[in-house]
Amino acid sequence: MTAISVRSISKSYQISEKSPGIKAALMHMFVRKTKNILAVNKLDFDIEEGEIVGFIGSNGAGKTTTLKMLCGLIHPSSGSINVAGHIPVLRQNSFLNKITLVMGQKQQLIWDLPPLDSLRVNAAVYGLSNREAKKRIEELSTMLELGNELYRPVRKLSLGQRMKSELLAALLHRPSILFLDEPTLGLDINSQIRVRKFLVEYNKKFGATILLTSHYMGDITSLCKRVLLINEGKLFHDGMLLELTEKLSPYRCVNIELTSPIPREQFIQLGNIVKYDQNLIELLIPRSELTNSLTTLLNNFPIKDLEVKDPPIEKLIGNLLEKGQINL
Repeated sequence: MTAISVRSISKSYQISEKSPGIKAALMHMFVRKTKNILAVNKLDFDIEEGEIVGFIGSNGAGKTTTLKMLCGLIHPSSGSINVAGHIPVLRQNSFLNKITLVMGQKQQLIWDLPPLDSLRVNAAVYGLSNREAKKRIEELSTMLELGNELYRPVRKLSLGQRMKSELLAALLHRPSILFLDEPTLGLDINSQIRVRKFLVEYNKKFGATILLTSHYMGDITSLCKRVLLINEGKLFHDGMLLELTEKLSPYRCVNIELTSPIPREQFIQLGNIVKYDQNLIELLIPRSELTNSLTTLLNNFPIKDLEVKDPPIEKLIGNLLEKGQINL
């Protein structure tokens, strides 16, 4: 069954324009010039129950605005939204009990109190009995690998521990639809992996539908088979991740540190040289040639350190859109 249905939604904002300078500031007090900014432009998509869908795009593409409309925090300027059989802007209790919104840069836990105290408040808000609240806290804290952290003030927790506690608080009422906006923002790689593992486990155990935004491709590739790509408020891709990956990143970025300098010419056959600085080299290597190139590097060059990674997603998306290689 369809959990989320979006039909031609748009969102525009009216903002005032002001020129720099004292004279312009005084004039702005009496005569204001405004213009409309179109943040989201006629989005259409459906998400089935139990799906984990990645929602990606560069900064300012309209991702967070879309999530806020799906949660009913802001009204669409036009179009219609149906989430779990409800119209989000009505903010009915039956709707709010089915959803949650987690924003990586925001927090709901009380800074000077242990997470457990905030969790008890959340339980009371959602009408959970003490017995049911205790059961759910124990269940989710086990899944999130949280132990004594629940009894320490939030301000004394690491960023990773706080994020896991925030997830526990957001999921205490056991929502069936999760809107996650950069849930691993700022976390180290180990904390990112733990959060991803938890989300997969939560999805399997409760059949939850998850719409996830992230600038970390690791989040998307680990969790999502399907992705939605938007740019400047428009939907440019709705389909399988593998198809988009081939378009977005036909190359891998390889950073090399050598124990001794090697002439630049010896790297030309291995890939595109992005950076060459004696002992530090950066190459772009086609995915299809990556294994052979890495074997050659490791066997024939004095490698001190080597790192393979994807180029930044914002740059890849921008390049593809400029070249017109992503079409509706």
